[in-house]
Formats: sequence, C-alpha cells, structure tokens
Amino acid sequence: MDGFSDNVKEIIDKFELRNQIKRMVQADVLLDVLEKFTSPDINLSPHDTLDRDGRKLVGLSNLGMGYVFEELIRKFNEENNEEAGEHFTPREVIKLMTHLLFIPVKDKLPPVITVYDGACGSGGMLTESQDFITDGEGEIKSKAAVYLYGKEVNGETYAICKSDMMIKGNNPENIKFGSTLATDEFSGMRFDFMLSNPPYGKSYKSDQKFILDKKEVLDPRFEVPLQNFQGESEILPAIPRSSDGQLLFLMDMVNKMKRLDESPLGSRIASVHNGSSLFTGDAGKGGSNIRRYIIENDWLEAIVQLPNNLFYNTGITTYIWVLSNQKVPERKGKVQLIDASELYQKLRKNLGEKNCEFAPEHIEKITRLYLEMPNQGISKVFDNQDFGFYKITVERPLRLATQFTEEGVSTLRYLPALSEVMAWVYEQWGEEIYASLDVHKKAIEDYLEREEINLSPKLRKSLFNVKTWQQQRELMQVGEKVMEVMGEELWMDFNQFSTALDTTLKKLKIKLSASEKKQICNAVSWRDENAAKVVKKVHKFKENQLSDLLTKLGTTEKNLADYGYWVGKKQGEWLEYEPDSELRDTENVQLKEQIHDYFVREVRPHVEDAWIAVDKTQIGYEISFNKYFYQHKPLRSLEEVTAEILQLEQETEGLLKKLVSFGEVE
Repeated sequence: MDGFSDNVKEIIDKFELRNQIKRMVQADVLLDVLEKFTSPDINLSPHDTLDRDGRKLVGLSNLGMGYVFEELIRKFNEENNEEAGEHFTPREVIKLMTHLLFIPVKDKLPPVITVYDGACGSGGMLTESQDFITDGEGEIKSKAAVYLYGKEVNGETYAICKSDMMIKGNNPENIKFGSTLATDEFSGMRFDFMLSNPPYGKSYKSDQKFILDKKEVLDPRFEVPLQNFQGESEILPAIPRSSDGQLLFLMDMVNKMKRLDESPLGSRIASVHNGSSLFTGDAGKGGSNIRRYIIENDWLEAIVQLPNNLFYNTGITTYIWVLSNQKVPERKGKVQLIDASELYQKLRKNLGEKNCEFAPEHIEKITRLYLEMPNQGISKVFDNQDFGFYKITVERPLRLATQFTEEGVSTLRYLPALSEVMAWVYEQWGEEIYASLDVHKKAIEDYLEREEINLSPKLRKSLFNVKTWQQQRELMQVGEKVMEVMGEELWMDFNQFSTALDTTLKKLKIKLSASEKKQICNAVSWRDENAAKVVKKVHKFKENQLSDLLTKLGTTEKNLADYGYWVGKKQGEWLEYEPDSELRDTENVQLKEQIHDYFVREVRPHVEDAWIAVDKTQIGYEISFNKYFYQHKPLRSLEEVTAEILQLEQETEGLLKKLVSFGEVE
C-alpha cells in the first residue's frame, strides 16, 4: 500500500484500511475477501478474461468501474445516514437541481465550466452535474471541459469522493479535506456553478472560533455590506445562531460567485435547506441579514418546496434555493416560489425515512414551471420587497412614583447587581464585614456554589472588596440624611422629586456621581401608571436644528410626537420622555408600507402616549410558504356532521345488540 501515489495513500489513510485489514485478520476473513476479488468468475480488470468454464468476461472500463462504485456508495449511504442533511442526497433530487441550474442557460455554456460543492460528501452532486452537462444523449450535450471542486469534513466520505474523482478521470487534487466553515481552501477562486446539500439543524460551535471572536467577524465571507434604516452603509455580521450553520454554506457559495466582468453568465447556485433558513433570525440578526443581502442584491431567483420524506434520513420539509447574479430581464426584482410538496410517487418499500420519490414527469413539470414562471397555482411570483419588513420599536413613557422609606433606603447598603448575595452576607456577619472579608471568603464561595449563583469576574471582585461595602454603606447614610430633610412625602411627579433631591443634596453639601444619584432614585421609586411622565431631556431647537430633525425623521412638526418629541409648556420647547423598558413593544411593518401610516392606524388608537424609536428600527427578511400557499378548508355543514353522528350511533347500537344477544340479532 505504500507504493501508491500520495493521493491514493491519503485515501487509504482516510478509509483506515490498515486498521480494517488488522480487524479482518483477527476475524480470520481476510483470505475470503481476497479470494472474492481474485476469483476467476469476477473480472474487475480493464482487460477481457475467461472464467473457469471458458466463458468470456468483458473488461471493466473506467466508466463501468464508476457505475459499480456509485452503486456501492448509494447502498452504503442508504443504510448509514445519520443526521438530517448529511451524507446522501437522492439522485432524483440532484437531477432536479441540475435541471434548475443548467437548463435555463444550456445554450450559453462556456467552453470551460467549473462546478463547486462546499459540502460535497461522496461527490454525487459534482459527478451528476458533469454527466448532465456532457451526456451525449442528454438534454445539453455540451462538449465543454468540466472541472469539479469540493470540500468534505468527514474522513471516510472524503475518501469515497476522492476515489470517485480518480476512477472517473477527474482531478482528485480539487477535492479538499476539512471544514468549509473553518478554512477557505478555495479563497480567491470563483465558480460558474455551485450546488450543495449542507448539513442543517447541526451546530457549528467547533468552527465558531475561526469565524467569530466575541463580536469581531474573523472571516470576510461571513459579513455583508447593508444600509441601515437611515440609509447609512454598514458592514454587518452574516452569522446565524451557532446551533444551525446551513446558511453559512450558502454565504460561502455567494462569496464565490463570478463577477459579470469575469463571465457574462455570472454564477448560478442551487442549495438544499430546511425551513429554518427561510425565517430563523430576527431583523438585524445573522440569518435575516443573509436573506436580506441575497434578496436586495437581486440574486434569489426561486425557492422550490420539496415533498416531505424525500430524503433517506429526515422527514422534514426541505427547499431548493436557486440563485443567480445574472437574472434574465423578466426575473429582475422578482422571486418565484414553487410548491412541489404534492408532486411525488410513493415507494413500494421505505428506505429509512424516504417513502416517496420524484418521477421523471415531476422533474419535468417543476422545471417547466421554473422556466415559464407562471403566477398561479403552485407557482407564485413576488417582488423582492414583498419578503422584507421594518421591525419598529414602540416606546411608552416611564411613570414613577417616589417616596423615601426606611426599607427603600436600607437597600442602598448593597450593589443592585449583588443585592441578594450581599444581603445574605450581611445577615450572616453584620458589621464585621466592613473590616475584612477574607475570613468568610470560603463560606461565601460555598453559598454561591450551593445556590448556583454565577457571577462575572468583575462582580466577584466587587463582592470580595471591602471598599465596595464601605462605599455602599456611605451611600446608604447619604440616603438617611436626605430622608431626614425631605421626609416621607409621596411624589407622583418624578421630575419634581429629582429637582427637590438636587436642592437637598446642595443644601447638605453632598456631591454624588450620576450613578450614585440614580441608585438612590431607584431605591425609593416604583412604576405607577397614574404618575407623571419622566422627562429625559428638554430640547430648545433653533429653526435650522428643527428643520434638520424633521428632514432626518421624514415628518412634519405636527407629527413630531409620533417620533418621541412632545410640545413643552414653553414656546419652542420640546420634551423627550424616558422610555419604560417594560412597556416597550415591537411591530413588523411591510417594506411597501409607510411606517408612520402603520403607526397611526395600528398603534396610536390604542396607546395615546406611544412613539416610534426611529434609531432602533431594523430591516429584516423572511419567507413563509404557508402564508403564500395556504388554502382554506371550509368547515363541514351542521347537517352533514349531524347525519354522520346519527349513522355512527346506529352502527354502535347494532354492535351492542350483537354483543348482548351473542350474535342473534335479526
């Protein structure tokens, strides 16, 4: 085995053949296996031979060996599928993908074609694409030279793919081993066609350290330029939740699309995904940013919903995304959705989860729908903007009642973030903690572990710092002094209370930081819907400042309250209120609708003091097949239901009579 080429030796290593041979020796079956391969009744060589009875055994060509190998791969994968979206894609699904990918441009194919699959598995999509393009009896019959590229993370599957490439005369060097998400082996390369069935619903946490460092994106494949609501360009992360990395594979392919100045055809992509790729990820988050980037660049041509139970290892609903950066004129600004969920024929025998398949006529019908792009039945055509929405934040003012009480002031002894732990510590050891905490550190650590309280390093440091305790005691003492002056009067206007507090502190010659003053206010205040609104800021705009604000918000002075600027008591004064986080709400507004029109119609009639927080507005995209293809099934009439109940009662009565009379009912 050491005499083979480096490529073959790598395949041997990935298959762990040496270990397999050891196991066969231990099981005493190695000789039996070798005898099968060397049997005169089997001819695996390229030359014609005779069997032991003198009958001619035709030699096995490279193409024939490829068919044998492919059949073994199919059987292996049907029996050994593990996780949803992994390993083997049914041949009829690949056939549909190749039709959607190549048929629309079959007369424009270049003389040299590159095909890429970033989750190539055993290479089925790559070789099927090559066969579909070059088959002399097929629909395309191209004479183009087709070069296949792929990457696979599973060692044995990679070895199968590389073996297949060698057997079929393709360059095995173009198949790389490793995680597509962790490293980009084809960085800088662009491909004519890309197709893939990446793993979906599978965590990519092991690759995350190569993609993201806290909030910094490390790999430029996974960040995208987008405009915010104000029209300013931003570079945003295109990284979905770590539990599902399927859209990262799509971004890898998008990153490898050929520019139109490189190829008039651009690039075309077909990728299989599950339903979460259509909607998971809130506006402004990774999944939504990916959908937005693709749709706003007008690259999404179509999405085809496939039947359930079409794959060997999962019964969930799957979809084929079709992308192109060179749309034909009639597709520009449009996205086609095709519901092919009812186009299938049942299998006689289930293969794992797979209980149905596409017949040739189904593939032909879906391809025809795609090419003709009708807007009826199971094919619907939408504007790109139909999938987009604004996620607006609706704020309401904070209303606080305030009153100094001994109980409220006593809470100032503790940091708000550590109030529970510090209260327990003070209850245990009282005033002695202001001298030293070292002697009690072990007991406090045990308490934290017992109560399963996880503290950040910063909070832990504060907890065991005597200075923290002393500063909090001093703040509590300040609260007690202020209470002596201000008394226990109930304030229903926090703004007046805040002014009175400042006056009292000045009178007592006490200086507090903004955070210390805020802690005192929080300790003696609570939400009350009958209290006055808390003013955050009073604005006195000059004429040009007001004009700039109106331009920025795209509104008039009359509607400024809808954007959080309320007319004050004095001339030219505008009030901005403190928002109440507990009353905060969000609304999704379609991109085609004006946000203010929606707000006036849907929000203002119900909440008079609400406003739109424009700076928090996000743009998102999601696609809902159920929404667009839902067909209402009317309820049956009361008469029909009554008749069925009466019929069932009669049948039941007959059965009871038979039971009671032992079958002697007339």
